[in-house]
Amino acid sequence: MPELPEVETVRRGLGPVLLGRTLVRVMVRQPLLRWPVPADFVRAVTGRRVVALGRRGKYLLIQLDDDRVVIAHLGMSGSLAVRAGSTPGTPPQNPHDHVLFDTDAGVRVTFHDPRRFGALLLTSRTDVDHHPLLVHLGPEPLDDAFDGPALAARLAGKRCTIKAALLDQRVVAGLGNIYVCESLFHAGLSPRRLAGSVGGQRAQRLAAAIKRVLSAALESGGSTLRDHRQPNGDLGYFQHTFSVYDREGRPCPGCTCDVARTGGIRRVVQTGRSTFFCARRQR
Repeated sequence: MPELPEVETVRRGLGPVLLGRTLVRVMVRQPLLRWPVPADFVRAVTGRRVVALGRRGKYLLIQLDDDRVVIAHLGMSGSLAVRAGSTPGTPPQNPHDHVLFDTDAGVRVTFHDPRRFGALLLTSRTDVDHHPLLVHLGPEPLDDAFDGPALAARLAGKRCTIKAALLDQRVVAGLGNIYVCESLFHAGLSPRRLAGSVGGQRAQRLAAAIKRVLSAALESGGSTLRDHRQPNGDLGYFQHTFSVYDREGRPCPGCTCDVARTGGIRRVVQTGRSTFFCARRQR
């Protein structure tokens, strides 16, 4: 599932083609996504101008000029792509292009989702922070206010593992399995450590590692393991610089171990998800 860097990459990529543009034609070809596309979606957004593109956690927020906000979630296989060569107003060739947005500049943006686990929902600018999908989200990890003390306060008293805590969107918004594994490695913290024990310098190292890993992923256009594409169709490249994720049995960066003896990077399953870590460098 796309995590914060992938969604932020999409937001930035859509800016040049959507900001300030009017949606002159909208087609919903398949309304049955993770949740049904609202029945009044076409009427509500057609003719509206896009005035801002935001993001909250893993959700993209498309703000229109009449106080409405489109909440977009990419699910497991969704993408919002600029379809080069598409003729505005005509049906697409791809059967998984479920919702089409044609702008007054003659550009088409397509919501493509083979598995249909994504979503397009409507709310208002005044209600967006209280929407059920957003109201319980934790702090944004790239905000200036997110630091060691702020993270320690979110983790205080939690008896689950630090891996499970960071995957909880109520603790920190936008993190998923890939970037949690990578951040814990760079912070030198075991994914098995109790979340409540991560305070002080540990929390400071972890907050800094989260920011560093997310920023590096953004510079690389996110991670493309299967479905993620930038709006222009380009792949993300951060997967080529993973330190531990999906590297079971291989040495970690700067490794001085006898990998043949230690087994290198380990893989365990926590709460149904694969965790990759170095048992020697993460405590």
